[in-house]
Amino acid sequence: MAAGGEGGPAGPLWSPSGSSLVVEADNAGYLPTLPDGAFTLIYVDPPFNTGRSQRRQQTSMVRSADGEGDRVGFKGRSYRTIRGMLASYDDAFEDYWSFLEPRLAEAWRLLAEDGTLYLHLDYREVHYAKVLLDALFGRECFLNEIIWAYDYGARARRRWPTKHDNILVYVKNPAKYHFDSAAVDREPYMAPGLVTPEKAARGKLPTDVWWHTIVSPTGREKTGYPTQKPEGLLRRIVAASSREGDWVLDFFAGSGTLGAVAAGLGRRFVCVDQNPQAIEIMRRRLGGHATVAAFEPALQQAGPV
Repeated sequence: MAAGGEGGPAGPLWSPSGSSLVVEADNAGYLPTLPDGAFTLIYVDPPFNTGRSQRRQQTSMVRSADGEGDRVGFKGRSYRTIRGMLASYDDAFEDYWSFLEPRLAEAWRLLAEDGTLYLHLDYREVHYAKVLLDALFGRECFLNEIIWAYDYGARARRRWPTKHDNILVYVKNPAKYHFDSAAVDREPYMAPGLVTPEKAARGKLPTDVWWHTIVSPTGREKTGYPTQKPEGLLRRIVAASSREGDWVLDFFAGSGTLGAVAAGLGRRFVCVDQNPQAIEIMRRRLGGHATVAAFEPALQQAGPV
């Protein structure tokens, strides 16, 4: 593994033998201090870019010559033309993806050979994210698109109401990734009389459509953070794609749901966010399970872990 930095006045850096961390930082500055291949699971729930203006433009699709693209992906194909076309879809797209792309490239670097990335978005950006992740990871590393369907959201009369999020799942190495179906919570069979009593008692493995309620405004999980995700959703992800003792990472951590679930399942975690409200919520929620500190790159000194 590549060397990271050591702790100090700038706050702690990751160590494979250290404690779990909650880090107040701009993830663009903090992620490069983490070593290659450190995490078995990375869950990313970035801003959904909901406020972008939509300005459609007529464009022609011209494929660039081999080797002229700014990124080479599956079978050596160039992705410059695709990015240019997507950037011209509206005037906010390029800004959003210039923000997110380098962070997803860091996620690829930080994943272990048996690691898995879960990217949580919605209908606004998920299709562009699929193209981008195909370029970063390779299309052969795409594992699933999970649909999280829930019981709240838009009320519409001129289109179908949107009641789901999309979670793209990519693996670092399609020949080595970890997936433990036996550790995942089971769902009841819709027709239990058609299977054996043993199967009916055990339940079935969930499909790629997950029905799960939101965090109840009056429930035990509620932290007050506006984009908080339910623990049941993250528990399924952590159980399936990591082992007890593994390191997991969320660098848009928000209320710290990944950390809470990881601690409950015996995983070690790093949760990163630059929002002071998020850090205060995670301090209360995860302080008993992790070191909480700020990271200031200007003060950080490089050194071996």
